[in-house]
This record gives sequence, structure tokens and C-alpha cells, in this order.
Amino acid sequence: MRAVLAAPPPTLLVIAKAPLPGRVKTRLCPPCTPQQAAELARAALADTLRTLDTVPAGRRLLVLDGPTEAVADLLPPGWQVLPQCGGGLDERLVAAFGHAPPGAPALLVGMDTPQLRAETLAQPLSAAARSGADAWFGPAADGGFWALGLARPSQALARQLLLGVPMSTERTGAALLARLAEAELMVRQLPELNDVDTAADAAAVSALDPHGAFAASWRSVSRTAEVA
Repeated sequence: MRAVLAAPPPTLLVIAKAPLPGRVKTRLCPPCTPQQAAELARAALADTLRTLDTVPAGRRLLVLDGPTEAVADLLPPGWQVLPQCGGGLDERLVAAFGHAPPGAPALLVGMDTPQLRAETLAQPLSAAARSGADAWFGPAADGGFWALGLARPSQALARQLLLGVPMSTERTGAALLARLAEAELMVRQLPELNDVDTAADAAAVSALDPHGAFAASWRSVSRTAEVA
């Protein structure tokens, strides 16, 4: 019991792009316009931050590609914004884990799963449930992954796991799982979620959380002639 009470709360990391037209959700275009895609990305980020704000954590970090001003009104109190490094997505994920303070677990998610529920993370990251876990892996339905957590995060470990993993392919998740196995880490699986990449994804995800900002944005966008 004493060990559970002394367990440090996790760090939550969100890696995201500023929701600016032409920079985000380009696979939604067409049928969406760049402006509509940016509005959907903005809503997805808002839902993600709102959900993670209710998950117990020691620190909450938004690792952002783009100007902070573009997301300032979305940030709940207590969130810190840090800039992404350059390079490929694998390099940027590695660098994001480098912001996690030592001595506490860290879990990183993207902005593509606005249907994420707080309990999906709160229970497995709780001090009582995380005993024996070295990592957490959240598979995406398209073969990628939506979450990666490390019980003892370091940039060196993140580099070992992520650098060179081909990103945004149907084998990305399997490649990362293979790296986790090679590192002999005890991995706890999180539920599979759908990423929002296409209009069909957006419609499906909106149905899962019809009261969220993303669903409201999708209803507005899907009423227009471009998406109809």
C-alpha cells in the first residue's frame, strides 16, 4: 500500500500540429476544403486535451508543430506547450519523450482519436494497475498506433524503440510491437481505436462520441456541398 501511495503520477504528452489550413488533415481534402479540415483538426485537438485534462497526471505537455497562438484558446489551465523538433515523425516522437521528466511514467498520444475516453487511460495508468508494466501500446485500426507509454521514459529508450520505424503504414504498429519485444519490455495493451484520416473515419468517430467538439464540427462540415 505504501508503494502505491508513493508512486509518481504519469506525464501526459500530446503531439500535434497547429490546426491551420493546408497543414493538417490533408487526407480529408477532398471532400473537405483545407479550411474545413483545419476546423476538424482543431475540434479533435480540443476533445483530446479536454479528455486528458481529466486523467490524473503530474504534468501535461502539448508538443506542438506550429505557433502556440493557434491553440492558445484550446489549452486547459496547467498545460505547457513545447515546440516539436524537426525531422520525420519517428524523430519527433523520440524528442517528445525527451521532455518527460525522469522518475515517472509517460504516455504519448496524438490528436487523431477525439473519441478517446478518460477511463481508457486513467485505469491502466493508475498506481495500482501499472505494477509490472514497462510500456503501454494503443493499436490503431489502420495498423498504426494511437498511444505509446513508457514506465521509465528516456530519450535513449524512445530512440531504441522508435527511430527508423516506418510511420503511417499498415505495418507501423507491428514494427513498434516488435521493437518493444526486442527490448524485452512487459507491454500492456490499450484498446484499439480508429484514427481520423479520411471522411469515412470522421463519420465513424463522430458517431462514437456524438456530444464532442469533433462530432459537432463534422456535422457542420458534412452539411456543406463539398462533403455531401
